[in-house]
Amino acid sequence: MLVVLIKAILVFLIVLFCVRLMGKRQLSEMQPFELVIMLIIADVACIPLSDPSIPFYGGIVPIIVLTFLHIMISFFSRKSLRLRRIVNGSPVIAIDKNGINFKNLKRMNINMHDLIEAFRSSGYSDINQIEYAIFETNGKLCVIEKESDPSESVPALLPLTLMVDGKWNNEGLKEAGIEAAAAEKLLRKNRISNLKDVLYMDIRQDGVVYVSPKSSPYFLGKLKVGGSW
Repeated sequence: MLVVLIKAILVFLIVLFCVRLMGKRQLSEMQPFELVIMLIIADVACIPLSDPSIPFYGGIVPIIVLTFLHIMISFFSRKSLRLRRIVNGSPVIAIDKNGINFKNLKRMNINMHDLIEAFRSSGYSDINQIEYAIFETNGKLCVIEKESDPSESVPALLPLTLMVDGKWNNEGLKEAGIEAAAAEKLLRKNRISNLKDVLYMDIRQDGVVYVSPKSSPYFLGKLKVGGSW
């Protein structure tokens, strides 16, 4: 028991030292290769503790090797843009001046619900306020707002989702007091006859509708709101 206790203390101190060597970062700020190394270190650190027959160095040596591997990758990534792109990837634009970039969402394996959650977590409830939204290499969403006149008073609006990826959100339609037929009429007016061509559609309390097709620029419309929220 005493041997296991001493091993646990030594492993803790060595892992703590190695983590300090790798730099101070929150888990959400880690690059992909950093997260992989941290997960492997956590697993390797348990090896000498879980099985007393395994030599102490069987867990310590891999931790030290992984730590220096992290330091080497970080160093050469600062020197080489190509290596940094290979190891960390590149930022990806999710929303641009044409609206939601459907191709980039598929490339990142992100659906509309993930995107909505991401920009709401960034403090934006209305997608129509966003000029650009960029997913950084650490997974965080960077949002650039549309320009607005600071002298104008803009009311706080909470959009209701009406459609995602060509499928109606019946709860949103019911809460907004809108018939699907009226929304379809608006889509046809803007040359969209197939619902599968619509990536995202929502409505605000003032009746303004935001529609982002999969393969064409977004547009705004107007519908009569029958509900209150």
